Amino acid sequence: MNFAELEASALTLNNLYERLETKLYGRVWSTQELALGFMGDVGDLAKLIQAHAGVRQIDDCKAKLGHELSDCLWSILVLAHKCGIDLEAEFSRNTRELIAHVSGELEK
Repeated sequence: MNFAELEASALTLNNLYERLETKLYGRVWSTQELALGFMGDVGDLAKLIQAHAGVRQIDDCKAKLGHELSDCLWSILVLAHKCGIDLEAEFSRNTRELIAHVSGELEK
């Protein structure tokens, strides 16, 4: 799956969530609420990383870790879209600049 397909899949799921939120709560989540949900997922991810490193006990850690990483990626893709950020372009630009910077530091 390429970036555009990942983004399209994330937005399809977000559309379904928004329909469900409207049905259940009469409105969709705001970007702030999406960000708060993401923060909860990041907390869960941190615990799973600890379990993966052997300093916390969580059953079926690896499968749960994959799930949580996927949840976090979904949140990032949706938040970028809702904030009008071309995440693919930003990631490419940022990574290119960081590669140049770190490479320069290594050459010193």
